[in-house]
Amino acid sequence: MKIIINPEKKLWPDILKRPLFDVSGLFESVQSVLNEIERNGDDALRKFTLKFDGFMPDDLAVSDEEFEAAGNMVDPSLKEAIVLAARNIEVFHAARKCSLNKIETMPGVSCWQKSVAIENAGLYIPGGTAPLFSTVLMLAIPARIAGCKEIIMCTPPGKDGTVNPAVLYAARYAGVKKVFRLGGVQAIGAMAFGTESVPKADKIFGPGNQYVTAAKQLVSLRHTAVDMPAGPSEVMVVADKSADPSFVASDLLSQAEHGPDSQVVLVADSAGLVDKVIKEIDLQLVKLPRKNFAERSLENSVIIVLDNEKDTTDIINAYAPEHLILSTENCHEMAEKVVNAGSVFLGNFTPESAGDYASGTNHTLPTNGWARSYSGVNLDSFMKKITFQEINGAGLINIGPAIELMAEAEQLTGHKNAVTLRLNALNKQKSNTNK
Repeated sequence: MKIIINPEKKLWPDILKRPLFDVSGLFESVQSVLNEIERNGDDALRKFTLKFDGFMPDDLAVSDEEFEAAGNMVDPSLKEAIVLAARNIEVFHAARKCSLNKIETMPGVSCWQKSVAIENAGLYIPGGTAPLFSTVLMLAIPARIAGCKEIIMCTPPGKDGTVNPAVLYAARYAGVKKVFRLGGVQAIGAMAFGTESVPKADKIFGPGNQYVTAAKQLVSLRHTAVDMPAGPSEVMVVADKSADPSFVASDLLSQAEHGPDSQVVLVADSAGLVDKVIKEIDLQLVKLPRKNFAERSLENSVIIVLDNEKDTTDIINAYAPEHLILSTENCHEMAEKVVNAGSVFLGNFTPESAGDYASGTNHTLPTNGWARSYSGVNLDSFMKKITFQEINGAGLINIGPAIELMAEAEQLTGHKNAVTLRLNALNKQKSNTNK
């Protein structure tokens, strides 16, 4: 990892650059796959599943028998862990439900807003280098709480066509009834267009590699909504003298092991702390089964020493990390100044792993600086807001003249007329009453 001490602010954009990979031709190749899926439906899905996953599926849908078998294959202790995590996720997201709030903006003018669930939610669960059954819980549980009528899920099969048992167990526990053995671009295309087997989704959720991300971006232009722009995982750890170097190292490595395109950033308040963290990274790295991934990720990562707390806060917001860990004495005070981050972890005993699995918050978060403008997946992600208004006669008399003036100023006479006719009718009514 590169070490930079008290860099000038003008250098921060270059220092904080995410890893760049050659994506020339990416969108063209993804679009060609999507085009064929749109034209040929299930036939194209089978063709690309054979090409990319090495398996030709007769039935794209996972059967009830497979769900049942998967439940029997998952270790009981892992089932208990999944249930614990699911309950925490449910408690957190259920508490986000908002009640109807009807207000009178002026006498006779009532307005309110109602939350309505997206009818058909499509969930994508990656399965490339690791079976992410935790992502099933993060997406399916808020979708169910929101009240989505149909929740479908796609996840890549192994070369024998099977889906990871823990993924299926988590799906069934979270309430997903339709799972399809589809990965990558073909999964996104299937949910975006709908095929003979796979229902069309109104919105697609879930992380993925650069091909999945490109596919989500392309289908969102014309076919279906998507949750957010998302790419490789990342973490920024801010540490001071109160931090435990072994904890800091473990947090950095827990993100680095995701893959070579992940990035980790350490912001420390002293070079002495940096030395201790680097020693711990070396000790812990050799024990990781995914050591090769982590090493390549660390090559794209950086350590920054800042002895000014204001600069530390500024660099957090400049980077806008997906995950932010504050291992500092004043973590709560610092957290109040954070405006750009996907999810924040406070104190020495709050590892980012907790949010990934079981604390209750969601781990599907904006990456690549998108935390400046996007939230992570939450209950609202699965809902839309419909506004209502009701105006009585007195209300229209109060508000109508202003509407007429504004419509006339914008040269929209039809808009003005819709109000004028009603006001004339009210005045006529009032005149007849007074006779």
